[in-house]
Amino acid sequence: MKINWGGGIVIAIALFMGFILYFVIKVQVNPKYDNDLVVEEYYKHDAVFGEEMERVQNAKNLTKKPVIQQTAEGITIVFPEAYTSNKIKGKVSLYRPSNKKLDFEIPISLSNPSLLIPKSNLVGGRWDINMEWQYDGKQYLTKDTFYIN
Repeated sequence: MKINWGGGIVIAIALFMGFILYFVIKVQVNPKYDNDLVVEEYYKHDAVFGEEMERVQNAKNLTKKPVIQQTAEGITIVFPEAYTSNKIKGKVSLYRPSNKKLDFEIPISLSNPSLLIPKSNLVGGRWDINMEWQYDGKQYLTKDTFYIN
C-alpha cells in the first residue's frame, strides 16, 4: 500500500493529537500533578471583590502604614506608634502558591506594636501575605509577597 502526501499529513496530525492527548490525560489522572484552584469558592470571592478593593484603598490612603519586613527571625509586621496596639484586630493569611497545604492564618492580637511570624513556620520559597485588619471601625487590607531562603 502506497501512502500519498495527503495521507501522510493526516497521519502526522493524528499522531500529534494522540501525543498531546496522552499528556493531558496523564496530568489529569496522576495525583502528583495538583490542579487546585487558587480560591476554593471563586464566585463567592469574586462577588466581594469591590469591598476588597475598598479595603486595599483604605490601606493605601493611610499616612502611617504598617511595615511588613523580612528579618532573620522570620517576617515582622510593625504597626506605627500612633495606633493603640490592643485596638488592632484582624488576621494575617500566608498563602503558598506552590503548595496549598502550607497555607495558614495567624490572628492579630497585639500587646506591642509588632507581630512576628517565626521563620520556623515558613518553608523556603515564595509567600503571599494578606493582612486583613481593622482599627477604629475602619477595615484595611495590606498585601505583600516575600521570598524566604
